[in-house]
Amino acid sequence: MRGQPLHLVNTPRIEVWPGGLLRARSNHDARLLSRARHVLRRKRDGRFLAADLPEGLMPLVPRLRHEPGLDEALDAIEFHHPHRRPGIERIRALPLDALESRLDALGLDDSYAQRAGLELVAEPDWLALAGFDRYRRPLWLVEPAARAWTQMQAAARRDGIVLETISGYRSHDYQLGIFERKLARGLTVEEILEVNAAPGYSEHHSGRALDISTPGEPAAEESFEATPAFGWLTGNAAAHGFNMSYPRDNPHGIVYEPWHWCWRPPEV
Repeated sequence: MRGQPLHLVNTPRIEVWPGGLLRARSNHDARLLSRARHVLRRKRDGRFLAADLPEGLMPLVPRLRHEPGLDEALDAIEFHHPHRRPGIERIRALPLDALESRLDALGLDDSYAQRAGLELVAEPDWLALAGFDRYRRPLWLVEPAARAWTQMQAAARRDGIVLETISGYRSHDYQLGIFERKLARGLTVEEILEVNAAPGYSEHHSGRALDISTPGEPAAEESFEATPAFGWLTGNAAAHGFNMSYPRDNPHGIVYEPWHWCWRPPEV
């Protein structure tokens, strides 16, 4: 792994993390993770499944061989080997078919997409490490967006502005977890949709969207618009390919989000 860019290999059920970024609770797992070239993690609940060690694959759960999606994840590790990884123009989209049952469980059908003017967003099959967010969590973005973010962050710093991220890529499973936690607190699906896009419809799934803040400013609050950082973004972000997705009175019914910016590929 040394000397190589760090990437998250993504499959529908399992994420393959590069070694050295995840922390285990037990001493046994921590020792294994410290030597791992890769760590396989279940997307649904974040459970560590296996450590890919120089001597072979070490299970971290019982009956690993019966884990759904395991073979696909192991194949993906080989496909995305640093010496064989395809160019950025060949980043592939993961299938969307598993979303239907999740949306049904929330009582959402095609009418939500039509009403919100949003489209389903596929997850990319690999992402690049773009640094760390405010909470020291790894920040994952598709590689061109990762480069654009680091360049924009450096440009802001030269102008005396500190930009930091709150979050970047989120899986469909992560977005579903947001809904489940808020439903458990007593919010309705409609109330949640005023703030969060439904699972499968968030720009964060694409690996191109960022929630941005600045030191001393609370995360994801409208007050961000009064900061010098926001002023810098409004004048400079577009030059780096980033645009604010949800201005006031946006057609999607999502509240004003001055913190949410999305990188879009240049038009050919």
